[in-house]
Amino acid sequence: MDGTAGEPIRDTSRGVDVRPSTENDVPAMLAIYAHHITRGLGEFDPEPTHADDIKRRRKNMLRRRLPHLVAEREGAVVGYAYAVPFRKRPAYRYAVKHSIYVHPEHLHSGIGRLLLPALVEACTAAGFRQMFAYIDADNRPSQNLHEAHGFQRVGVLTGVGYKFGGWTDSLLMQRAIGEGATTPPPEPKFEPKPEPA
Repeated sequence: MDGTAGEPIRDTSRGVDVRPSTENDVPAMLAIYAHHITRGLGEFDPEPTHADDIKRRRKNMLRRRLPHLVAEREGAVVGYAYAVPFRKRPAYRYAVKHSIYVHPEHLHSGIGRLLLPALVEACTAAGFRQMFAYIDADNRPSQNLHEAHGFQRVGVLTGVGYKFGGWTDSLLMQRAIGEGATTPPPEPKFEPKPEPA
């Protein structure tokens, strides 16, 4: 699965499919995101996010061959996950950071445990070598989820967020994927420029 194609991952015990997102999923993703930025432990955005914002972000990710996945239960989107470049400079092109959002009515039901490994697999298949997550220091369930899938704490950013009247810390967690830093990346494939006619 590369985020743009592939067979869904099915978990019959939970009745959940993980698949690449489509534009039709945007309203459900918007509702999930709006809940988390106004009530959750993670990001805070005082300005409302619009469907066009999510559509634009999603298209940007897919254009860069970055995975953008949803978890679906009985035809309803119950969570989504995606990866973005860790940093914009070319030296960091093999590293991504990611986000996972789960519908508030489906928290602690195993949705994240389906989305995270699917995202790791998609990023590995796309040739990335390192994955990062910024997690609110109070969000113990997300920390546990990431630790269960091979992520390690590599840093604490103290007092970097201000939300609900208080300062928040963020944990930086990291996991090597594929061959990690054990081998150099493949040589870039350069197309020869056509000679002028």
